[in-house]
Amino acid sequence: MKQKENQLKAFLQKGHLHYMPGVSVDNVIFGFHENQLKVLLLQANTGKFWMLPGGFVQKNEHIDEAAARVLQTRTGLDNIFLQQFHTFGQPRRSSNKVLIETFHSLEVPFDEDHWLLQRFVSIGYYALVEYDKVHPEPDELSRTCTWHDLDRLPSLLLDHKDIIMKALEELRLRLNYQPVGYNLLPEQFTMKNLQSIYETLLGRELDRANFSRKILSFGILDRKRKQFSGGAHKAPFLYSFNKKKYFRALEKGLGRDF
Repeated sequence: MKQKENQLKAFLQKGHLHYMPGVSVDNVIFGFHENQLKVLLLQANTGKFWMLPGGFVQKNEHIDEAAARVLQTRTGLDNIFLQQFHTFGQPRRSSNKVLIETFHSLEVPFDEDHWLLQRFVSIGYYALVEYDKVHPEPDELSRTCTWHDLDRLPSLLLDHKDIIMKALEELRLRLNYQPVGYNLLPEQFTMKNLQSIYETLLGRELDRANFSRKILSFGILDRKRKQFSGGAHKAPFLYSFNKKKYFRALEKGLGRDF
């Protein structure tokens, strides 16, 4: 804890020399676990609210590099699918009251001319990661970093809930042109796992037989051995993506009639 406080002090006192105080990135990091789409959130040190993994952009840093840096710091992963989707710059989106409360709770001196009394513009990115490969790490402003179900989000800082909903909307629009299942699922998965992702993103239930028939018609899946679970009579087949065929199909789009 002492190390985190020292890092925060150094950032608040001299961070404006290296970062752009009014420009930040916010990452909506999606994972998939137990047939549920989840998002990675940080709990503030004050314990009063949660927030997206994000941070200010360094003065000599490309915004894409800033987003990748934040993603790697929070998850421990490199070379992850990361997509810029929207810029959030509403004049009243920033709340000096919340920021002042956070800083003062840590009894850290800071320069209000650099960190407060100005607008904050944030560039939103969403990332698709394999849940079991992520090792969540909090930053100097947070006490913990954990996964949350999309339908049970806690109280969020500023407009972070709007950012999550916008990311979900954009991901839904691009569902048939981006490797969503490839990035969210482990190497081998069941048809039910893949269908659950589509149902979550589309916001509706899909007919099991029709979905399976549609997906298999693209020729993008390789069927593996059966998944044996206890004494199940009809254990589901395991599948994996045929990467070459999958990415070729995405160039044309998988279609929307699921």
